[in-house]
Amino acid sequence: MVGSAAGRQRRPYIPILVAALGYFVDIYDLILFSIVRVPSLTALGVSGGALLESGVLLLNMQMAGMLVGGIAWGVMGDRRGRLSVLFGSILLYSIANIANAFVQDVSTYAVLRFVAGVGLAGELGAGITLVSEILPKEVRGYGTTIVASVGVMGAVVAVLVGDAFDWRIAYMVGGAMGLALLVLRVGVFESGLFEGVKQTTVARGNFFALFANQARARRYLSVVLVGLPIWYVIGILITFAPEIGTAVGVTPAPRAARAVLFAYLGLTAGDMASGLLSQWMGSRKRALGLFLGMTTACILVYFAPFAKSLGLFYAICFGLGVSIGYWAVFVTVASEQFGTNLRATATTTAPNFVRGAVVPVTLLFQALRAPLGISLAGLTVGLLTVTIAAVALWGLDETFGRDLDFVED
Repeated sequence: MVGSAAGRQRRPYIPILVAALGYFVDIYDLILFSIVRVPSLTALGVSGGALLESGVLLLNMQMAGMLVGGIAWGVMGDRRGRLSVLFGSILLYSIANIANAFVQDVSTYAVLRFVAGVGLAGELGAGITLVSEILPKEVRGYGTTIVASVGVMGAVVAVLVGDAFDWRIAYMVGGAMGLALLVLRVGVFESGLFEGVKQTTVARGNFFALFANQARARRYLSVVLVGLPIWYVIGILITFAPEIGTAVGVTPAPRAARAVLFAYLGLTAGDMASGLLSQWMGSRKRALGLFLGMTTACILVYFAPFAKSLGLFYAICFGLGVSIGYWAVFVTVASEQFGTNLRATATTTAPNFVRGAVVPVTLLFQALRAPLGISLAGLTVGLLTVTIAAVALWGLDETFGRDLDFVED
């Protein structure tokens, strides 16, 4: 399309920069809550067993917001445009971040975590969709790799800021970073592919159209399931590192914040490696398959029945982070699988459904803990997720080098 070609001549590095920095702040806020959960609730007068109960409530409210936001922003991205979602989501989660710094009770905190979740759900999908559509197909993977790799570094900064400053200040830092990004709005342009489709009568942004026929529904479900092991690792192996680490013989007990730090350092390296590898191999599927194999190996080492020093355990967390670094290729594949009229809907909802899948995965883990023990339960759930992901990957089409100038009937 002419609009797309013109867009490529208008400094595509600016949209890539904004999408990457927006995802950086997105991940910062997502992880920051886990880091400041206990000190923030303690400051609000919560103590004892209520800390866990209130923490679960806040986490569930955030997750509910992300699931709602994922659908809403995805539909809006295909109907109103990629830019409206990119900057709308950044504005919403930035304001929610700042508001979180002033909460005085758990109820208000919960409402604001829901609002923040809605905002956090939109930025990645909009950013990846925009970058995928403005870059030539031969180098598309490099752009999405930069977005994902820069973005996950937000978790590392969240750990450092959350440890060094009061939790209220940490929230304000995240909000300020997001609002500062809005200054770059003037240099970002809309996708030419979207502008072209907008001039037609084709239906856009219908979430249920993803399930309109069996082949498309299977394609969408396969994309989501490929990402399942990523949030199994983050949601169980890293989040519950203190409990599981102790069960597998780590002494002294690992700290969750440190496990997050090393895992996301690895995730940054893995995102860069998987994206570059998919370009060099000329195949998204082979890169995904290789990293799924690495994830399986790292899970086996994590639960292997031998004594582990604290340093070795953190090294394994780093390795797990590298292995699930196929997130960069995963979001790229999500954008390449669907036509322009449903691309933002699919690319925005798929990562959020993967994040939301941590709920049933965690419930299964908890159900198996009593009969199998914490280690065997974690291993069983882990091997199940990678098996499901491998089967889903087998059913996906190769999308490397695909021309994205098409629509879904």
